[in-house]
Amino acid sequence: MGSHGETTEPLPTPVTAAGRDGLDAILSRPGRAVVALDFDGTLAPIVPDPDMARAHPDAVPALAALAPKVASVAVITGRPPGVAVRNGGFAGVPGLEHLVVLGHYGAERWDAVSGDVTAPAPHPGVAAVRAELPGFLDGIGAWRGTWIEEKGRALAVHTRRAEDPEAAFEALREPLAGLAARHGLIVEPGRMVLELRPPGVDKGVALLDHVRETGAEAVLYAGDDLGDLPAFGAVDKLRSEGVPGLLVCSGTPEVGELAERADLVVDGPAGVVHLLAALAQRLDP
Repeated sequence: MGSHGETTEPLPTPVTAAGRDGLDAILSRPGRAVVALDFDGTLAPIVPDPDMARAHPDAVPALAALAPKVASVAVITGRPPGVAVRNGGFAGVPGLEHLVVLGHYGAERWDAVSGDVTAPAPHPGVAAVRAELPGFLDGIGAWRGTWIEEKGRALAVHTRRAEDPEAAFEALREPLAGLAARHGLIVEPGRMVLELRPPGVDKGVALLDHVRETGAEAVLYAGDDLGDLPAFGAVDKLRSEGVPGLLVCSGTPEVGELAERADLVVDGPAGVVHLLAALAQRLDP
């Protein structure tokens, strides 16, 4: 339980048996557990301009309290790892030596221990789409209210600022899928955003690779968006192989499908941070 006379935060109870088994496995074998988290919408509140996204103020203290007690804490994001590290405030924090950021859905990796980013060569289709995308959006009359986010190994088209964000999102899905396919890319839908990126790279692949690399025997994954469904699928796969897991949805009204599949729904980034802090307290010696 909590030490130093602190009030112990109550640990939320998962609504599923599989989720309760996952939580029990993390509590009983923390040194063999991976805690993996999305960034935007999970550790950081969603904001209109992604460049302005910052981790919840209590996120780094909660992660620094938890990370030394588990095998690994991994932040898995579609952003470049350096951006997530900067926006999260993860660099040079005592206690976060076990943190890794798997950016671009695992295509690039930042290790807190070294501060180094490792990455393979980028997919050539991304450069081709980068050159074509502004004119393409203009040509289909979708320029007003939409904007392009440069993600290095991917590009994202946001519709959140459009007059009717939902209608703009739906209208763009098919044309962008065609553009992506011509250049060997795929489209990943999110919350009022469509991301064009290389195939075979997603949060599920990144999570599976990391769990297997660490030899973890339990896993927690928290996300908030459709892009997190592959990671939820990876946890289901690990469960089928005998690795207990806990699926957490950083809840908002926009992510019904994720909430339905989660073992535990918490109240956005504040709820995620509360869960991490409560977990760290329960693991105190």
